Amino acid sequence: MAATTKNHELTVKTFLNNILAGTATGIIVGLIPNAVVSAILKLFGPNQIAAGINQALLIFQCATPLLIGALIAIQFKMVPLDVAIVGAAAYVGSGVTKFMPQIVNPATKAPGLFVSSGTGDLINTMITAGLAVGLLLLVGDRFGSVKIVAAPIFIGGGAGWIGMLILPFVSKITTWLGSVINSFTNLQPIFMCILIACMFAVLIISPISTVAIGMAIKLNGISAGAAAMGVAATTIVLVVHSWRTNKSGVTIAIALGAMKMMMPNLFRHPIILLPTLITAVVSAIPVALFHVSGTPASAGFGLVGLVGPLASLDAGKASINIVMALLVWIVIPAIVAVICQFVFEKFFHVYDEKVAFAYLGE
Repeated sequence: MAATTKNHELTVKTFLNNILAGTATGIIVGLIPNAVVSAILKLFGPNQIAAGINQALLIFQCATPLLIGALIAIQFKMVPLDVAIVGAAAYVGSGVTKFMPQIVNPATKAPGLFVSSGTGDLINTMITAGLAVGLLLLVGDRFGSVKIVAAPIFIGGGAGWIGMLILPFVSKITTWLGSVINSFTNLQPIFMCILIACMFAVLIISPISTVAIGMAIKLNGISAGAAAMGVAATTIVLVVHSWRTNKSGVTIAIALGAMKMMMPNLFRHPIILLPTLITAVVSAIPVALFHVSGTPASAGFGLVGLVGPLASLDAGKASINIVMALLVWIVIPAIVAVICQFVFEKFFHVYDEKVAFAYLGE
């Protein structure tokens, strides 16, 4: 069985687009359930059923790298065995599960325990999955009848092991990026908020996890508020440009927090950053003026699960009430996004939203 039916047509551009499309869909499936439902479950307090559902969703979220790997393989029209191999390799290379030698295993009392948390490093997940796909395409049918044994060992295990080796180095990219964002806090409030909002507006449609960045560099106060506002601005821009272009399910998914599904659009049509950044700039100004604050946990979520607005109500000054929150988080970004749509598409014809904002993951 061939790994894919169209190997001879595969180009570098197609290869990268397939990886981005599979990653975008995998993130939607893996992250949205916990991001949306967890905020609702908090309303039930220490309820045992709510706690159990929350734990299930957290474990489900840990499977995000596996989902990404499998969906990337599906983009290449791979057979089920190859899909499983790429998915497993991506999971290993993501670092979502790590061996912690300092923890004592409660079952065996022996030192060392495997611990899973978060979603791992998305960039390394993509690299590992791409490596596994490349090896499968290169090897093809050469394993013959022993492929079901040999391929998981040499390609799945090998790609996963290489992913583990490069993980510390790839993770430094995220650390460096976080340091750059954190340095913005030394600038004047309005300028700082604009810079942070613009940075997170771009990151939310890139492979970088905005949630991980916010937590890693411990963004707080108006820095966290600006970061969340950048994510919110991107969400509203994508919704405004999507609702007449894509299926309703795509627009709803974006509104619920699946902005990363537009990653392929960012790389193929970078012009989508024009309305996104302008909306982020304008929306960031009220953050500084009204001291719209947040927490490290809310910095990367924006409007997802209403995490950003709720955090600003809890952490902001007395002037931040429900009406002000609605104005800052929804009304202002929506007005700017609609104006940008009219000016850049209808007036200047800079882009066609049915091309630039059309979902590429289908």
